[in-house]
Amino acid sequence: MRVTRTGDLSHWKGLAYPQVAKEGTHAALLASVGITGPAEVFEGNKGFKESIAGDFSIDWSAEDLQSVRRTIVKKHNAEIHAQSAIDAAVTVREDERFDPRQVAAVHVTTFQVAYDIIGGGEEGDKQQIRTKEEADHSLPYMLAVALLDGEVGPQQYLPERIAADDVQRLLRRVVAVPDPGYSARFPAEMPARVDVTLDDGTVLSAETSSYKGFHSDPLDWDTAKEKFDRLVVPHAGEVLADRIATVVSKLEQYPLSDLTRLLAQVNVQPRND
Repeated sequence: MRVTRTGDLSHWKGLAYPQVAKEGTHAALLASVGITGPAEVFEGNKGFKESIAGDFSIDWSAEDLQSVRRTIVKKHNAEIHAQSAIDAAVTVREDERFDPRQVAAVHVTTFQVAYDIIGGGEEGDKQQIRTKEEADHSLPYMLAVALLDGEVGPQQYLPERIAADDVQRLLRRVVAVPDPGYSARFPAEMPARVDVTLDDGTVLSAETSSYKGFHSDPLDWDTAKEKFDRLVVPHAGEVLADRIATVVSKLEQYPLSDLTRLLAQVNVQPRND
């Protein structure tokens, strides 16, 4: 249930989707050896409709598999609806007039879904940030650390970075507001505008409607490999990371066991070499 992503966030926020993937894989393996289940899971007596969702209908003749073409991939290590806003914050930071010590206020305009989930709307306050789970679902934190560090990656979620005075001070100067016009453009676009006001009254602004990895600007292999290396090489080393990437790039030519064997060699803790 969505409660895993509202209020005081727990470790289960990050584990819920992997749990679903695990159970789906388990179900597929059971089916592969002939284990059966109820045929009418959704519409049957005491099924999903009756027990949980209520009545609904789907016109399967009008459905196809083209939704996969609208798949989006994260560019930054951050909640998906924050991606374009983080890009805008990084753009502001690149302005030669920007000085994080002189930031008086940060105003971010976003769409309603982003505001409700990560901006302090329906799903609660996003300025009391103590843990990684809270930080990566807080638009104020993510924009503050992007303005300070120029990136939002694993290092930005270390306990000492989250607790640091500079980011804690700055995130409390970030105010998010939903805009009806932006909301109407979502999900075809992911609009965001960041306005940073400096102590002398100067306003630095950046606006964007997508990011590299959005369905209108798909992630290509080279860019995906750059992100993969940034996240994986510290744990696997360059040689193992390249071997994993090679298998993934031609997965249909390899038995799945080749990939799982390589993944089993990855260290949970970062390597020292």
